[in-house]
Amino acid sequence: MLEAVGLAFIVEAPRVDEEAAKASLRAGGLKPRDQADALAELKALSVSRKSEGFVIGADQMLAIEGDVLDKPKDAEEARTHLERLRGKTHELVTAAVVAREGSIIWRHVDTPKLRMRAFSDVFLTDYLERAGTNVLHSVGAYQLEGLGAQLFERVEGDYFSVLGLPLLPLLAFLREHGVVRA
Repeated sequence: MLEAVGLAFIVEAPRVDEEAAKASLRAGGLKPRDQADALAELKALSVSRKSEGFVIGADQMLAIEGDVLDKPKDAEEARTHLERLRGKTHELVTAAVVAREGSIIWRHVDTPKLRMRAFSDVFLTDYLERAGTNVLHSVGAYQLEGLGAQLFERVEGDYFSVLGLPLLPLLAFLREHGVVRA
């Protein structure tokens, strides 16, 4: 997304044990909103302590009926996720944090709501075959910007947040700080 809007950036993987962090946050009883925000912060701080400039950390949680779904580990788990989401509304909690020199200077959390349609088992099997390993790259086993759009009957909220980054608020922040032309 950042590349598509013309931003130059460097990707640097954070040194965060994301699974251990999630387990700790969940054991602490944090809500999905707070989990996503905390993970985005951990990622941004991990990189900003040894980098110059603005560091963006982001994370996304899928919340449904009081539970949080993680990225599926395999196609069978993707099927299970989609069967659970079918015909229901879920939330995609999307958090972004900007850090600089080891301090958080901006944060934003957005929560789009998505209603999955009640598709057939035949459709689900076809979808999983056509989507292939792409279903393993997102918490909901779908990419709304592609084939996954066919799974939905309604999306409420910011499109970019569904894709994983609250892009418009982030761009506004970057404009305020002279990173993007106003």
